[in-house]
Amino acid sequence: MDAFTLPDFYLSHPARINPNVERARRHTMAWARDMGMLDTPSPRGGLVWDEPALAAMDYALMCAYTHPDCDGPMLDLITDWYVWVFFFDDDFLEEFKYSRDLKGGQAYLDRLELFMTDDGQDAPEPENAAERGLDDLWRRTVPLMSADWRRRFRASTHFLMVESMWELDNIQRQRIANPIEYIQMRRRVGGAPWSANLVEVAAGAEIPAEVAATRPVKVLTDTFADAVHLRNDLFSYQREVREEGENSNAVLVFERFFDCSTQQAAEMVNDLLTSRLLQFEDTALVEIPAMLADHAVPPPGQADVAAYTKGLQDWQAGGHEWHARSSRYMNQGAATRSGGLHGPTGLGTSAGRPVFTSIGPGARRRARQHSQPVCPPVGHLDLPPLHIPFEVRLSPHQDTARRASREWARAMGMITPTPPAGLDGVWDDDEFTAMDLAFCAARIAPDGDLDGVTLAALWLTWGTYGDDAYPRVFGATRNLGAAKALTDRLPAFMPLDMGAVPEPANAVERGLADLWRRTAAPMPTAARQSFRTAVEEMTTSWLWELGNQAANRVPDPVDYLEMRRRTFGSDMTISLSRLAHYEEVPEGVYQTRTLRELETAAQDAACYLNDLYSYQKEIEFEGEVHNMVLVIENFLDVDRHTARDIVVDLIRVRVEQFEHILATGLPDLFEQWELDDNARRVVTAHAEHLKEWMSGILAWHDEVARYREDWLRAKHRPQAPSGFWWRPTGLGTSAARLAPAATT
Repeated sequence: MDAFTLPDFYLSHPARINPNVERARRHTMAWARDMGMLDTPSPRGGLVWDEPALAAMDYALMCAYTHPDCDGPMLDLITDWYVWVFFFDDDFLEEFKYSRDLKGGQAYLDRLELFMTDDGQDAPEPENAAERGLDDLWRRTVPLMSADWRRRFRASTHFLMVESMWELDNIQRQRIANPIEYIQMRRRVGGAPWSANLVEVAAGAEIPAEVAATRPVKVLTDTFADAVHLRNDLFSYQREVREEGENSNAVLVFERFFDCSTQQAAEMVNDLLTSRLLQFEDTALVEIPAMLADHAVPPPGQADVAAYTKGLQDWQAGGHEWHARSSRYMNQGAATRSGGLHGPTGLGTSAGRPVFTSIGPGARRRARQHSQPVCPPVGHLDLPPLHIPFEVRLSPHQDTARRASREWARAMGMITPTPPAGLDGVWDDDEFTAMDLAFCAARIAPDGDLDGVTLAALWLTWGTYGDDAYPRVFGATRNLGAAKALTDRLPAFMPLDMGAVPEPANAVERGLADLWRRTAAPMPTAARQSFRTAVEEMTTSWLWELGNQAANRVPDPVDYLEMRRRTFGSDMTISLSRLAHYEEVPEGVYQTRTLRELETAAQDAACYLNDLYSYQKEIEFEGEVHNMVLVIENFLDVDRHTARDIVVDLIRVRVEQFEHILATGLPDLFEQWELDDNARRVVTAHAEHLKEWMSGILAWHDEVARYREDWLRAKHRPQAPSGFWWRPTGLGTSAARLAPAATT
């Protein structure tokens, strides 16, 4: 009996089939036999695959659906890549997942990576089917593509292989990931970013190197990846969880976290899948064209990005069609669960169906995202104790840093007794006092010297000022163009060579120019670049917030959780301590899964506690849509108290993950990288700083007046109708425009 009934899927694009499918079937069967994949023994007896098993899984059909327009030789190559990746996954499962052989699995993966050679390098002699397959495919593929593509594909193949150890470790510990951890790790281990790289190959359309790392391209790829993985988890739950005992599946993750039935969990996973597909469409239609114009990408590059986007869209439609047909998955009724009217359902007939999907799930999700009332009277949100069980300590330099930060904010033009003039004087003295950012700095850096604590207080002041100024100055007029012009100027005030900067025109620029000179001068060049990137990511995230606010759009949950780390300035404030010891730890350690997950777990706990405390301030008094409580209310269609409890649980599981990594991940990292005593001390001190960062931020929220209802009501007054800047103006929005705006 199946674990659940498949939900109604949202698909906006018809599946089409490549006419070279039969050729690919013949070719790939012979190729798999030549590589030894059809006679590889399983440790449990029998073979990992045999010819009937491979024929039934029909990866040629999958590739014909997901790459409908490429020619025969290219379809052969793409199909061979997928046969290899599925064989690798199944072979790794047989060899190491069932036996829980962590060391053997790591050695297997380390050797496999040697076959992704650079120019002039020689691979070792292949010893098994996975190695023979990768060696052959690498030689056939990389001559077709640029060095930039090879670098990106090598990285995605690396993650696909080595992050299998994360799954293996969780199986061994009988540990089920939390939802946030699962989404970001599934991206790396699930292979869809790898598939996106192959879309470039099949389409003959490389993403131009100058835009490959931009947010729109990254979001396009990430939403594609998440949708592919969530769909796969729905179809594969029966096999993976019920039959094979795996625990890396979104349905299981949601089932355990929300303590709900399997059917309810499946519906939530499908809702998230729908949301990610809508985010893909919004990005493709709005953000991608703007990015191409902003970077002045020439027409051939624009055509390549368009072809890549179309290729991802084809993959989504074709991947769904294949899942509905392959013997590998639970798919009873899938052909009739994806929407309204249906035509014939035999092989090759999908393009002939008059209506190919249901738009119901997508229409409902999109309507809910854009229907948030403006400034609803939500009232105070009572909070239970939060699971952040770390000591709070106080720097003796708090009072000095407090005086210095006030004087600095005045000197930069952030505080004025008169009404604000543009980007100057957004705060008055009362508002600055209510924030008391030196209180926060003295607790997140309790062991810092006077200069260090003061500098932390000034960066907190500058970041908070910018975060407040953007919506007040640019949001109030919907002047996103002016906001972007300012944001584009800010990197000029952070010169990597510490050279001259333009004349600052406002408090945001004056503050950044002064802080950059104080902070970056002692840093090595690489650390300076890393810190500037963190600042740039925070400032560009403010534009993302303005765009959502102008559209009255509550963000997609995954987009929100990833952008929230930027809007909160998490990387910027955390990196101040890490970069002080930049050259004492080997390059690459801070990019490992262990430390990346440690930092993002801490960041999420701090971001979400801020959302809990600021809920009334943001929703009722500022008309915000960027708050995790609201995002969950909107996504799950629940009341604010239920959403609050979910956010509290998210903080708990992220802190528990942080503690789990401290207990198990750091010791393994030290051994794997063979770190010396000094490097171990630095990394350990960084982990301790993250504890103090979380506990200090919690203590600050408990103490300051900024989020208290009495202060909010005394400070904010109803505003005249001219303040209706962010009201939606489309059909059905008149009721939302009745509520008066509040001053900010």
